[in-house]
Amino acid sequence: MAARRIVLATRNAGKVPELQRILSEVLPGGVEVVTLADVAPDAPDVVEDGTSFEANSLLKARAACELTGLPAIADDSGLCVDVLGGAPGIFSARWSGGLVDSTGQGPGAAKDADNNALLLAQLSDVPDEARGAHFACVMSYVDPQGSELTARGEMHGSILRAPQGENGFGYDPVFAVASQELAEARFIPVQGPVSSAELPAEVKSAISHRGRATRELARLLAERAWGVRRCGPVT
Repeated sequence: MAARRIVLATRNAGKVPELQRILSEVLPGGVEVVTLADVAPDAPDVVEDGTSFEANSLLKARAACELTGLPAIADDSGLCVDVLGGAPGIFSARWSGGLVDSTGQGPGAAKDADNNALLLAQLSDVPDEARGAHFACVMSYVDPQGSELTARGEMHGSILRAPQGENGFGYDPVFAVASQELAEARFIPVQGPVSSAELPAEVKSAISHRGRATRELARLLAERAWGVRRCGPVT
């Protein structure tokens, strides 16, 4: 039997291997994960005008499903800082504006560095005990039959006072992973704190918000034979 195709609503091929592995482990009949770059390279960007991770994730999955006629999976994620009332949240990717880079020479060329710099400046006077934060990710599944599922994953920690580590992307260098999260992954740091950008890939996959959301979505799909429940209204 040919593998069933699912389109991942992104052009980033780097997200495919982990999703392919997780889905293949739990879904019967075989899974082939493709991206929009594979099946719809000219697909327009989706306007993410939802007010939650769930809403924006579903917007992207619905658009990819309608465009390609394939079951679609999309994710939306961000950093939520306690003292900022959960911000940057859904605005994480464009927290610093994203219009020019750090040198003012290009559109968003260094947005990660700009976002991190702004966040650290905003928290400069916040004491260590009040710098709690978590990463959140919502994965959504939509298929042509109208089935919709969502799954959420989180990774908890706090905000460092300076970037650490060269791996990862986004806010990874300024996010110190909570000790209980590291313990769950059986990762014992030589000295702490450890940023998300310093985690080995297999450790990060085990405890990251995206990894947890993906595994939960895969579990829901397997239990529901690839989705039989329609989601209610999304806000």
